Amino acid sequence: MKSKPRGFHLITNEVTNQLSQLSKIRCGILHLFIQHTSASLTINENADPTVRSDLEAHFNKFAPENADYYQHTYEGSDDMPAHIKSSILGSSISIPITNGQLNLGTWQGIYLGEHRNHGGQRTIIATINGE
Repeated sequence: MKSKPRGFHLITNEVTNQLSQLSKIRCGILHLFIQHTSASLTINENADPTVRSDLEAHFNKFAPENADYYQHTYEGSDDMPAHIKSSILGSSISIPITNGQLNLGTWQGIYLGEHRNHGGQRTIIATINGE
């Protein structure tokens, strides 16, 4: 996945556009796993972009940069907070597939949480099981 700026990004279409075999699955599950310790995957609001900016603001207060108790500081002031955010939100999600489409709720979408100022390109592994 191309590099994204720090924040929460709706990536549902980017994911589904890469999975041509999705349309052939009648009943199954999509498992997504991000291979990074400073970014995360989660499912949340897909309509109002203020949810994404509010999440970013909240997590920045919850896991601030430059906390005086951080020991892991040699990779930059945004690194340890990124690890905290990633651990809380998680590195994987699973979504049901029904009749060739992700069976997300009406207002749900897949988010990539980019928790570094310059995280770079991210790799997401997709595994589809089903019939």
